[in-house]
Amino acid sequence: MFQYISFRAAMSVITSLVIMLIFGKPFIKWLRRKQIGETVRDLHLDGQKEKEGTPTMGGLLILAAIVVPTLLFAKLDNIYVLIMLGTTLWLGFIGFIDDYIKVFRKHKEGLRGKYKVVGQVVLGLAVGLLIMYHPDITIKETSSVEKYVATHNVNVSDNYQRAKNEFSKDPIKSTKTTIPFVKSNELDYAKIITWMGDWTRKWVWLVYVLIVIFVVTATSNGANLTDGIDGLATGTSAIIGSTFAILAWVSGNIIFANYLNIMFLPNIGELAIFITAFVGATLGFLWYNTHPAEIFMGDTGSLAIGGIIAVFALLIRKELLIPIICGIFLMESLSVIIQTTGCKIYRRRHHLPAGQMVPLDKRPFLMTPLHHHYQKKGIKEQKIVMRFYLVGILLAIIGIVTLKLR
Repeated sequence: MFQYISFRAAMSVITSLVIMLIFGKPFIKWLRRKQIGETVRDLHLDGQKEKEGTPTMGGLLILAAIVVPTLLFAKLDNIYVLIMLGTTLWLGFIGFIDDYIKVFRKHKEGLRGKYKVVGQVVLGLAVGLLIMYHPDITIKETSSVEKYVATHNVNVSDNYQRAKNEFSKDPIKSTKTTIPFVKSNELDYAKIITWMGDWTRKWVWLVYVLIVIFVVTATSNGANLTDGIDGLATGTSAIIGSTFAILAWVSGNIIFANYLNIMFLPNIGELAIFITAFVGATLGFLWYNTHPAEIFMGDTGSLAIGGIIAVFALLIRKELLIPIICGIFLMESLSVIIQTTGCKIYRRRHHLPAGQMVPLDKRPFLMTPLHHHYQKKGIKEQKIVMRFYLVGILLAIIGIVTLKLR
């Protein structure tokens, strides 16, 4: 049974949920005894004061519920699994430092933003270079799948293992990725500079690494911004994780890769074990994180969750779907950017002194990130979260449909 990825993925999500449900309550009680609670800034929002002192750093439990099932059920000689484990532990460590400074050093701002960004850049650099140069990270292009099936005259569904073994013998290194709504469904990042001449090919790695760094940093910070009200980041991440699990499965299955006319990714199937553990961990944490939350994940969880989603998308060559599937993260991030830019422009035009606030009616939003804007408008926290879930599900469906809608 353990030879089947589907069985190990099922065991992974079950184990992850069991870890969360068994150890959740004792962990919350331990945090309360140690007085490891959230210090809430006064944002003048309904129900905010009740959150003061709620146990935080629940991201530690999320990380454990991801790592343990992965170690138990995934093949640890698989480079994709190792990258995801490294991503989880690295960003979890950065988030833990941030939470430690907030809780134990009593510095409300936590780790300075530039140090978080440095950590994300280091991760992006490492992941980008591994994708570019590690011999086990390869792809099979769309045309290659069709060509193999045609020349070997096989019914892929009836000869799956033989076709997979033969087809996987000649993989290629590539900077190609999946692009939505385009007929060929593939985009080569190398073309960004190679049109200028052959001399530019030696700099392709730099272009790709910069793209990876941007994706990792933006998505990780987007998840961090979304973690502002009970259950929002957790539930949204579970929806996103489930979507990418489907995309990884079809990309690593020669039958569906051929049917959907998408690139086939050899050995990517092991990531199913990791991503199902991720989904189980976020759903399990939601048990305690729904309103009124018994525990918060803190930056230990939110930074890691965003980074996991970003790196996973990069490994399965679906990072250009992040603006769609992770649309909630995108909206939250854009709201902050728009608010900051709008207020700066107003200040310059009206020559406001340093301490004077921009009037509420002159701001693009009442408060950012976006979920706080709706709270300021008087919408209940639970209703905001549920509506964001519905939008997230709709975006997930659109993301999956892009496989055929082109």
